[in-house]
Order: sequence, then structure tokens, then C-alpha cells
Amino acid sequence: MDNGNIFVAMTGASGSVYGLRLVEQLCLAGYRVTFSASCSGTAVCREETGLDLSGDLDKALDRLYQHLEVESGIELAHPDDLFRSAASGSSAPDAMVVCPCSMGTLARISCGISGNLIERSADVMLKERRPLLLVPRETPLSEIHLENMLKLSRCGARIVPAMPGFYTRPDSVLEMVDFVVGKLLDQLGIANDLYKRWGNQ
Repeated sequence: MDNGNIFVAMTGASGSVYGLRLVEQLCLAGYRVTFSASCSGTAVCREETGLDLSGDLDKALDRLYQHLEVESGIELAHPDDLFRSAASGSSAPDAMVVCPCSMGTLARISCGISGNLIERSADVMLKERRPLLLVPRETPLSEIHLENMLKLSRCGARIVPAMPGFYTRPDSVLEMVDFVVGKLLDQLGIANDLYKRWGNQ
């Protein structure tokens, strides 16, 4: 994928660090990132990382830049702002990643419900046949969860669970995070060396 605009959304599942690391790596690779966190995603992110994305968008964006240690490339969007370009098929982003993706968000996307910017943008990606990556972290999974994932996969979405591999013998949490983020970048067609490839140890 040539450098373009990628929409990264964080919802209320555990695993905020995956979404933040993905945004960081996309910025460092020269991509423009539209970033939005649902209300639950904002709360989970604050609990897991200490990063507060609530309140004034400009101030939240400053905190995000400081946390990620990048200087530019991010457009922060409120999850209720349905007037953003990502909500329209005529100006949709090149790709979208929901990371992490809660089972509630996944269920609503699978039913075509567009209750906020994240759900509407995912709906746009499906109808426009553009890359949509969903990153569930829930475990165990119910039959409902699995049926929703299968339905979305058949519609063209890519289900990329947050499941780090251990053949790389990771020494840190960051290495496990990078395994998953590297897989996401692979799915987006973005070259990266975040994790050791099998046979290259």
C-alpha cells in the first residue's frame, strides 16, 4: 500500500497498547492516520496506559503525540462526529483497522449498525470493498462471537486476533505487542521488521 490515509479505531476491549503502537508505526512510516477511540475505548486506554484521550480534542491530540513521541500525521476524530470524511464512501480512507475490537463493536458492524463514526466507517469500508481489519482480543469466544466473525470474514473483513507468537522467544511485552502490530502492517502491505520472521532467527 502506498502512503495514504488509514483510519485506526480503538474500542472497549483490552489491548489499547496494540492500537497505540500501530498508530505510532504508521506515523513513522509516513502515513496519515485518522484516529478515534470510542467512549469505552477511551476509558480502557486510560486504565491500561495512563493516556487520557477525553475532553478537548486539541489537548487530547497533544497528549497523544507526547505519549507516542511523534510530531505529526494524526487527525483525532470524536466517535460521534459522523461528518468526518471517513463516514462517506466518496472520501473513505485507504484502509481501516479497529484495534482492539470489542465484541459489541464487532456485532454491530456485522449487523450493519452505524451508531457512531467507528461503526459507520467500518460499514463504508465493507460496501466500498476496502481493507477492513478487525482485531479481537476477547477470550474465550462464544458461538455468537464466532458467527459474527465468520459473517464479517465472508463480507471481506480480515479478522486478525491479538495472538502473539512465541517461536520468536520474546523477552518483553513490547516484543509480543510488536508481533501483532507487525502482522497488521503485513496485512496492510506495509513493510516492517517489528518481529522475527520464521526461518530468520
